[in-house]
Order: sequence, then structure tokens, then C-alpha cells
Amino acid sequence: MDKFTQTFKEEAIELLQQLEESLLELESNQDDMNIIDKVFRAIHSVKGSAGMFGFTQISDFTHEIETVLDLARNGEIQVSNTLIDLVLQARDIILAMLDPECVSEGIEERVTSQIIQQLKAMHPESEKDLNEDTAEVIPEPVPVEPAPKTEMTSAKGVYWIRFKPEKDIFHSGTNPLNLLTELSMLGKSEIISHLDNVPDINTYNTDACYFWWDILLITSEDINTIKDVFMFVEDRCELKIEKLSINEEMTNNFNFKAFTSIFSRESEFGPLDLLAFLEEAQEDSLDDILLTDTEDEHGEASIHDIKNRLLKTTPALTSVRVPAKKLDKMVDLVGELIVAQAHLSQMASRNDNLELSTISETFDRLCGDLRDNTMSLRMLPIGTTFEKFKRVVRDLSLELKKSVKLKLLGTDTELDKNMIEKLNDPLVHIIRNSMDHGIELPEERERAGKNNSGIIQLAARQAGANIVIEISDDGAGLDAEAIRRKAIENGLLKPETELSENEIFQLIFTPGFSTARNVTNVSGRGVGMDVVRRNIEELKGSIDIASQKGEGTTITINLPLTLAIIEGLLVRIAEDFFILPLAVVSECVELLQKQGNNSSRRNLINVRGELVPYISLREFFAIDGQPPVISQIVLIEIENSKIGIAVDDVIGEYQTVIKSLGRVYRHIYGLSGATILGDGNVALILDLPAIIQQAAKEESLLIEELEASF
Repeated sequence: MDKFTQTFKEEAIELLQQLEESLLELESNQDDMNIIDKVFRAIHSVKGSAGMFGFTQISDFTHEIETVLDLARNGEIQVSNTLIDLVLQARDIILAMLDPECVSEGIEERVTSQIIQQLKAMHPESEKDLNEDTAEVIPEPVPVEPAPKTEMTSAKGVYWIRFKPEKDIFHSGTNPLNLLTELSMLGKSEIISHLDNVPDINTYNTDACYFWWDILLITSEDINTIKDVFMFVEDRCELKIEKLSINEEMTNNFNFKAFTSIFSRESEFGPLDLLAFLEEAQEDSLDDILLTDTEDEHGEASIHDIKNRLLKTTPALTSVRVPAKKLDKMVDLVGELIVAQAHLSQMASRNDNLELSTISETFDRLCGDLRDNTMSLRMLPIGTTFEKFKRVVRDLSLELKKSVKLKLLGTDTELDKNMIEKLNDPLVHIIRNSMDHGIELPEERERAGKNNSGIIQLAARQAGANIVIEISDDGAGLDAEAIRRKAIENGLLKPETELSENEIFQLIFTPGFSTARNVTNVSGRGVGMDVVRRNIEELKGSIDIASQKGEGTTITINLPLTLAIIEGLLVRIAEDFFILPLAVVSECVELLQKQGNNSSRRNLINVRGELVPYISLREFFAIDGQPPVISQIVLIEIENSKIGIAVDDVIGEYQTVIKSLGRVYRHIYGLSGATILGDGNVALILDLPAIIQQAAKEESLLIEELEASF
């Protein structure tokens, strides 16, 4: 695939995502013309760019959709749920057409023809003229009543457009002449070519574009439709579009020939000069205005004054599209730079050289700034993923015959784009389970005294170096006894085993576990929640579940902000080095061997009158040797819980480039990765939530119990 085709596909996918969001918004606001216009423009843009890049099948298909949407936009038919359903189905088909695998297999013409036939059936004048020659029986669509007739006017406007493409525009696969052709199809136009940038034959480059154009266009389309023509080249050209404020009579009698004649002859006249000249002299004959001697003093003064008032500047573009692979490569290179900086810092500390130390400190500061800015490039609002689930909830609501609303919170919370991409499947599984197992049918909710419509809430927030995502519903909640019985039936649990309610809930993450009585398209096969846990753990995260029978369920996912570079605290135990995420560290305190309180097998330390539990990493990882007389306790705070991590020595802050562990070491609980130190040694990065969870199980030490006791 060439880079131009790839660019088109990326743009098309974005437009289709916008289309889906607008259609879902339109479903609850079917009379909102602004939303209808947004839907139309998205389809129009996909059609235009598809035709430009040779995707004829997509272009032809979207043309049929555009035709029906244009009828709705002009008030000739009413927007209905049937229309929205069809356009959503069509949107999915277009998305499939962009997939190379689907293209190679071929999109069945039968599928597209069914959609087209149903779209054509919505034309008021064509309801009785459906194509009867198709072999496939087309389901009879819901009749669409024409919208009430209103006084519609096809008011025309005169636009001046200046289009100055960059010299290398051909390198992007764009031919400016195709854009001019598309523009002329919007109405009556006159194109003025400017050749002043064309060099002599000795320096002429056949791959460069030296031309630029002024276009005068009379059209009934709005300015947004004109802008859509230049959508894919707006970052590779200078583009100005102005509308003349002239009366209807002048518009209808516009003299293109006379206007373009003076436009092309008088280089000292800018477009705004001429437009202002027209606007100021609307009372006179248009031909007289255009044929007036441009050296007339009054005319020159008028134009000069108006020019000073109306000259505008075009704001510079503030965003650039960059392939994700280039960003990933940049992050990798910054990581290598940080490792080199750490080596330089160690050399400077070993050598009593002031100049080297100064360079090292400057390099350290610049590396930190570069790291922060580079990582920010990969951070995206999680709302980009959350918004996609509106369609999932809508479609499942129809399939399950349930009324469910999706509520989104914290959509501006940012997360590494690589993690956002990998979150999609786990969240889909959780939402599907919430809708199938959690949310009750409307009549069941009524009997329980609840609102007919269930609510699923997706919320995200930042907590230190982590992102917390909560998926909650107000459904029936989990039945601990039913889960226990099913686990015993499946041989996952012995009848005599005693488990807390929270431990019973964790059984739903066991492979093959399902409490569904019937296997459906949505769930019941025992596949899903175990995959969810595995995917979350691969992201170095954790997942927990809480539920109240009859009130609902909340699933909480904890994830690190990024899997690339973090600020860490370097610590040592014997000859081994470890990294703790600095964002969760609150302070460090000393611990004498005799100071620790080990009553009831609990490690506790008194910090300014507060007893805080701590975990000895030496004991947790079974590291040989005796601890020092004075150990260091690193106090951390995770989700409002305070706990200590006992180490031999705290070395200091360290910029940490996260490297994945090999397959041999992935089974070791409590580690999320490794990093290379400046001297070549390896430090292991701690997964603190996992360590706390495991330590609580091993020592029967639950954080909730300690907080209640003290």
C-alpha cells in the first residue's frame, strides 16, 4: 500500500467515526439540522476523497447514501430510526471496504445492493419504483413520510477562492486540477490561473506545481461544502474563501467575463479590494462597475480605504499528522538517550571534574524535558475509546430488548495511545456482560422499583502514576451463592472451601466460568472475563470487582500511565536493584531492626503516631542474607491506602526506560519490567499493586482490615 492510499484510509476512518457519533446523536435529536448537516458532510467527504484515490466501489456506494441524506437535509423526507439504522449499516460496510483483507475477499454485491435498494425506497417519488429485477427478496422498508412542506429557497452566493498549493503537492498524490474540477461541479465558476511563479526553462522542475488559482464561484452550496473540497490538502496549501455580500439581482446577473478580465489585468488589486469595490457599489450597474476605469481617483481611494479595513490573515495550521510508528521509534530513541545520560551521570559522579559535572547536569535536564514532551505526544484522551461504546450499547440494547443508557465521565483523562488501543477488547467484554447479565429487562426493573432504563457508567481518572477505569451498572448485581454453586458444579471449588464474598466474585475470571443458562450471541460460552484479566495483566494492570445484590456491579481497572518511560525511585536489597514508580512515593523513613512491630505476624511501623503496615521486599522475593541494622521504609500511597516497602538502601530518583521481561521471568509475581542502569546493571521494576495483593494473601493481611483496626 502506498503512503497516499494509507493517508486516505486514515482520514476515511476518522470521518466514519465522526459519522457514527453524529448518527447516534441524531437518533435523539432527529430535527436538528446542524447534526444532519454534519452527517451529510462526513459522507460527502468520504465520497469525494474515495473518488480521488480510485476507490470507485466506495464512491458509488456513498453517492447513494449522500442522495438520501441530501433529501433529509432539504426537508424532502423526515429523519427516522429506519434511515439512521440504514446509514449505520452502510457505515460499517464502508469500513469493511477499507480493510485490505475484506477487499481481497470481496464485499458481496448482494450486501451493498440491499442497502442501496432500501435507501432508494426512501425517495418520495420512488417508493413504487423499486427495482424488481433483483433476485434477492428485499425486506419491505418502513414507509417514510415526506416532511411537511416549507418555503424553501435555493439562494445562491458568489464566492472568491484563492488556492495556492505547495510546490511539492504532487508528492502527496494530489492533482490540483481534480480539485478545481470538483469545485466547478458545485455551480457556475470562472478559474483564473496565475503564472507569475513559473521559472525559466533551465530551472523548471516537472514534479513541482508552480501554478496558483483564483476562482469565482456562484453556488447554492454553503461555505462548509466548498471547504470540504480542499479537506485533504488544507495543510499543503494557502487557502482563502470569501463570500461577496451582494444582492440577489447582482448574483443572478453576475458578469464573469468582465470581472475576471479586470481581476487578471490589475495585479495591484487584491481580491478583497475587488470584493469590497463591488459591495460598496451595489446600487450601480454591475457591468458599469466592472468597466469603470481603475485609475479613477475616487475608485482608487475607495478601494484603498476598504482594503485597509478588510485585509485578513489566515491562521497557521496548528497540527500535523504523524504516523504512529514514527512516534514509537522516537520514544525508543529517547529511551536509549536516557540510558546514555545515566552512564554519563555516573562517570561525572566518579570523576572530580567540574566541567563534566556541569555538562552532565545540563544533559540530564534536557533529557527530562525531551522525555516529557515526547511522551505527551503519545498521550490521548481516553474519550476517543469511550465514545465508540455508544454504538455497542445501542446495538445490544436493540438485540437484548433492553433500555440502556451509557454515561461517560473523565473522557479527557489521558493515557498512552498504545494502551488505549489494547483496552478496546477488554472493555467491550465487560460492557457486553453488564448488559446481558447485569441490566434487567424493563418489566423486571419495574417490579424491583427501578427506572425502566438501566445505566452503564464508564469513568476514568488519574491516581498518581496510574489510571483508574471504573465500569459500573445499576443492574441486578452478582449473586455470590449462585457463583459458588456454579463453581462447585464445574469442579473449580470444593464444597468445604470457605471463601469471602470478594473471593467468590473473583471466580468469574476463571477460564470457562459462566452462570448464563443459555448460550447466546452475547455471552454464555464461558469465554471473556478470563481473557479480560489476562489482557489487563499484559498491560501491567490489575482488575477488581465489587457488587451489591439488587443494586449493581462495579469493575475497577488500574493501569500505569505509560509502558515506555517513567520517573522511578532506585532502591537496593543486598546486591539487587529495584525501581519503584516515583509518583506513588510519599516519603522515606528509617527502620531499626528492633523497631518493627511483628505482633500477629503483621509488619507495622510507627510513623508520627500512625501505625503503617509494611512489606519487606527481602522476604517477599526470598533474597538471601541478613538485613542491615537500619533499613529504609519507602512509604507509598495507592488508592488512599498507605503502606511501606522495606529496602536496604534508597539510592535516589532515576529516569526509567521500561523494558519487557523475557518469557522465562514473566511468571515472577510483582515485577512489571526491567531497566538498564548507567553502569550496565539491570534493575527490576516493581508492580506495587500486585505485591500488596500477594502479600495480603500470604500473610492474611488485608488493607481494609488494618484501616478498620487503627
